[in-house]
This record gives sequence, structure tokens and C-alpha cells, in this order.
Amino acid sequence: MKVSEIMSSDVQVISAEQPIQEAARLMMDADTGALPVGDGERLIGMVTDRDIAVRGVAEGRGPETPVRDVMSERPLFAWDDQDVDEVALQMSDAQVRRMPVLSRDGERLVGIVSLGDLARSDRDDAAQAALEGISEPGGEHNQSEQG
Repeated sequence: MKVSEIMSSDVQVISAEQPIQEAARLMMDADTGALPVGDGERLIGMVTDRDIAVRGVAEGRGPETPVRDVMSERPLFAWDDQDVDEVALQMSDAQVRRMPVLSRDGERLVGIVSLGDLARSDRDDAAQAALEGISEPGGEHNQSEQG
């Protein structure tokens, strides 16, 4: 099964120059915890509700802080024609719950795949593998000082 078969293609994108308050509002409206950060159709980062809380609010930044100041650059991504099991393993290894999906033809953002998408697919083993790795303490995206 390919990622394009289970991903969400209706994805909100925010620019790096927009304020984190606007990112939080978009997340609230879309009922999501992460937004791809784009420059046109090019993916340049990801921002999560946790990024806003930890890199923004906890560090004393205000609501007008640009997304670029709190986003994660060089995000992991999946290709639209990539196998679901392979992407689940990538998510597990990187301990991420969501990955943007790019098209192989032009590398433009075409969707986002989440742990929930894996769980709703007929690939229960992929969802289980991703969840096990994601649930491990620490990891590359750990934002504590001990990280």
C-alpha cells in the first residue's frame, strides 16, 4: 500500500513569516497539532503546537513571533509513492507522529500522513511499529535540555 492511499491531502500550510498566533489558530481550526511550513509549494519546515509552547511561550516569545523562529527546519518527509510500512518505520525511528508527503514529480507538498492514518489503514502492523518507536523516551525531536 502506498502513502498516497492513506494520507490526508487537505493540508493547511503556513509561511515562515506568519506569526505563531496565526499558526495556533490554523491548528485549532483544522484540529491538528502540526502544520507544514512552506515557501510557495516548497516545504521548508514543520511547526507543531509543542514548538509554539516550548520554543515560543516557554522562552518568553510573544504571539507575533514569526513561525521561522520556532519551526523545525529540514523536516523528514515521505514520498507519495512510498510504501506505508517503510514510512511507518521512518516515523518510528524519528519518533514523529506526522510526516509531510511530497510528490516525486516536482517535490511539491501533496499531503500529510499521520499515526492516525496508519491506524485507519489495513496495515495494523505498520501502525504498531510506528507507535512503538514514537512512544520511546527521547529522540531527535526531544526538546528538553537533556534531549
